[in-house]
Amino acid sequence: MLVQETLKQIGLVAKESGISIKTIRYYEELGLLKASDRTEGGFRLFNSNVFTRLSFIKRAQSLGLSLLEIKEFLDVHDQGDLPCDHIKAKLNDKVTAIEYQIEQLQVLKLELERLLSGWQAVYEIPESTICPIIEQAITDTHSDEKSSLDLTFLRHEN
Repeated sequence: MLVQETLKQIGLVAKESGISIKTIRYYEELGLLKASDRTEGGFRLFNSNVFTRLSFIKRAQSLGLSLLEIKEFLDVHDQGDLPCDHIKAKLNDKVTAIEYQIEQLQVLKLELERLLSGWQAVYEIPESTICPIIEQAITDTHSDEKSSLDLTFLRHEN
């Protein structure tokens, strides 16, 4: 005799997983999750493997993987293969990117320390000056092209 698995409504999945209904719907929209069925009222129903997938998604995100990357891994898994080789390659790429960011942050730290050490050294300030230390840094950068910081990973668009 086969035991039929009990399907859980999205609200219960959200409550048990600690992940909002809105997020679960978004994951489904992206193809990360798939509802097994729907109730007559249209509520999504999920089987118990949804918790494994949600845990995987959250852990992968905490490692810096995007939802698009995670979807690629889940697609490989859904085709019956283990995505471990794909994940390993992507994590190696992340390590390389982090190493680059660390280098750029170290250069930025040195630049900031240099600016701060010269903070008191400004004596004549033209009226049009906003901040002499920053403006001096702009002049220094144009005259000395060795400052090639790539800090785009720090910027957030408003």
